Amino acid sequence: MTEPIRPWPSVAAELVAVAARRAPADMVIRNCRWVNVHSREVIEGTDIAIKAGRFAYCGPNAEPMIGPETKVLDAVGKFLVPGLCDAHMHIESGMLTVSQFARAVIPHGTTTMFVDPHEVANVLGLTGVRLMHDEALAQPVNVFVQMPSCCPSAPGLETPGAEISPEDVEKAMAWPNIIGLGEMMNYPGVVAGDEKMLAEIAATQAAGKTVGGHYASPDLADFHAYAAGGPADDHEGTRESDAIMRVRQGMRAMMRLGSAWYDVKAQVTAVTERGLDPRNFILCTDDCHSGTLVHDGHMNRVVRHAIDCGLDPLIALQMATINTATHFGLERELGSIAPGRRADCILTSDLSTLPIETVIARGNIVAQDGLCLAEQPEFTWPDSARETVRMGRALGSADFEIPAPEGAMLVRARVIGVVENQAPTKALEAEVPVAGGIVQMNPDADICQIALVERHRGTGAVVNGLVSGFGYDVPCAMASTVAHDSHHMIVVGTSREDMARAANRLGEVGGGITVWKEGEEIALVPLPIAGLMSDTPAEEVADQAARMMEAMRACGCTLNNAYMQHSLLALVVIPELRISDLGLIDVTRFEKTDLLLTD
Repeated sequence: MTEPIRPWPSVAAELVAVAARRAPADMVIRNCRWVNVHSREVIEGTDIAIKAGRFAYCGPNAEPMIGPETKVLDAVGKFLVPGLCDAHMHIESGMLTVSQFARAVIPHGTTTMFVDPHEVANVLGLTGVRLMHDEALAQPVNVFVQMPSCCPSAPGLETPGAEISPEDVEKAMAWPNIIGLGEMMNYPGVVAGDEKMLAEIAATQAAGKTVGGHYASPDLADFHAYAAGGPADDHEGTRESDAIMRVRQGMRAMMRLGSAWYDVKAQVTAVTERGLDPRNFILCTDDCHSGTLVHDGHMNRVVRHAIDCGLDPLIALQMATINTATHFGLERELGSIAPGRRADCILTSDLSTLPIETVIARGNIVAQDGLCLAEQPEFTWPDSARETVRMGRALGSADFEIPAPEGAMLVRARVIGVVENQAPTKALEAEVPVAGGIVQMNPDADICQIALVERHRGTGAVVNGLVSGFGYDVPCAMASTVAHDSHHMIVVGTSREDMARAANRLGEVGGGITVWKEGEEIALVPLPIAGLMSDTPAEEVADQAARMMEAMRACGCTLNNAYMQHSLLALVVIPELRISDLGLIDVTRFEKTDLLLTD
């Protein structure tokens, strides 16, 4: 296990001795251009001295602090930037364990993550959260855990594998690595004064920790009541008006760029054009799959994108460092290069394109030129976390049939409309044909079938519906046990036979993602841990995921980030229309609705 960083009070005398030139540093970085996110300036010709994993001195001429054992690193005029912080994210979306996720993002300059494991919580409950918490503690970088708040995310509209109670939240607040409460997705509950939701918020505030927000409705009329309930941030904004509302109500606006979310550009104008105070804006990823991490980057990708959207590079870096640390009450601990803070930093030759050349975490070089040098901690997930796909029975094509009213030749139905690169869906209506008493799909109109297969309790239940937007044009099916947030199994396809084959296949392998075309499996991503994660290296999972996405394209799908869209079709807290184990859900009204419309 990685040696934990010692708290500042226990090393203060050592830091003072180094800064006063009475003792040698462990490491000295010479001749750097110090990016100071407190003053928003670049200070030329700076030396940085590190002791016991913390910055001891930042200024000119650290020569007197160099001893026989001091490691000296010549920055040759490169910029020294604070390690990047991801303010809101879900490890599980990378399809990786904490250890493998950390190894994937460290070379990209991410040295701090604030993770909400509500995906694992929906499958394994408090036990799963504790496993995630303990693995996070073992990492060579900072991985803080937010206690999941909404499990289920929408009580009465879905059935997760486990539930989280206010008592669980209160208990977890005493764990050493819990930083606050995860995103409060049940925003209608908060607005309505739901006792359970308010009790979880109260337990978090009593512990002096931060409450995460999630207000997904485009209607801001109830946002004042939501803010009054206690959430301190929100990452669900997609418009400039969303960002402005959050900041005006005393919250931090978290602007995300994930694998499927492109929400920075529309909101950053609140700073670049409207002139709002940038210290109340934070950058995050929310959800990134393994392919994005391996090929495109992590928080460095977000910062580059924000700069491309018009942000001054120093402001963008503030939004990915000190703003985040301040928000979580950790400004004296991390998020900047200043005495006493954890020695987390990056050497880069350019602030706009942000190549990550050297990464230092806790005073150790953990990555160099894209290669992770940190040792991987030993952590093993138990068998109980690997045996979570319980279907109860083998499924057949008949399980995916939608009965039509007697005598009908054509029916009008509700259809889930996928919106490219955004979390919300559209509640569409369309006429679809009937044959042999069964509602048919209409690939010519880009309408295929969606099903949710219950996989936590082995009931064998299947809920069927219709979806548009994937563009599948051959007999095919895709199934996934990653199905935010309750994580049953989502199956989408144009062939009921292939839908059954895909569902049964995931039951055999213990979870993951599979794509079938014309009766043959053409891609498989095994995710044996909770049906959500793999403990194999990110590069291997990324290769499997790439083959999966290529398989989707082979079935006619041209949608950008189609896998992420697939995995969110059961997310019953984001409008407008979703599917759950209880039926089709109208998220604008937070109630069940019928698939088939009647006059």
